[in-house]
Amino acid sequence: MFISLEGIDGAGKSTHLAALAQWWRGCGREVVLTREPGGTPLAERLREMVLHESMDPLTESLLVFAARREHVLRVIEPALARGAVVLCDRFTDATFAYQGGGRGFDWAVLQQLEGWVQAGRQPDLTFLFDVPPEVAQARRVAVRQPDRFEAQDTAFFTRVRQAYEQRRLSMPARFAIIDATAPAHEVTAQVLGVMAERATGDLEGR
Repeated sequence: MFISLEGIDGAGKSTHLAALAQWWRGCGREVVLTREPGGTPLAERLREMVLHESMDPLTESLLVFAARREHVLRVIEPALARGAVVLCDRFTDATFAYQGGGRGFDWAVLQQLEGWVQAGRQPDLTFLFDVPPEVAQARRVAVRQPDRFEAQDTAFFTRVRQAYEQRRLSMPARFAIIDATAPAHEVTAQVLGVMAERATGDLEGR
């Protein structure tokens, strides 16, 4: 099973990866924790460029998809082939949200790149951690120095949030909306509740 976690910076999604991993390990499954951009040595180097160097939106999109190609081929597909559960901190939805929504880059070009790079591979389930941009900004300021995405203004993250919603509406069965404004323990309960419901068929089939 391939599961991605999405949301604007500051939504708190990364906090809940460990709880999901523990849940699946408790079911006796191998778990692969990974992230995007990143997941391989080459993809991690590309990540550093994307997060910290100024560039044209097309260049940015191409680097993100180049990193994703390596990630899919070298980590995600092999893990799924041997029956592991892959938990990924962001996947392609983030590209449509940040480059497509935030940067205003051509959605059709992103769809073309998506087809070339992923050959139809999408997560089986995507948790979308939804939170107002103002709340997310306050959380980011409190915990870390921003990278060049996190330093963007509220209008940027409003567009990112709207693009996530557009992406969700195009594939609603794949998404589970999580109210990320709730206290952390309640958010974890939401996530694990959805996971238990969605995983029933997968576990029964083993």
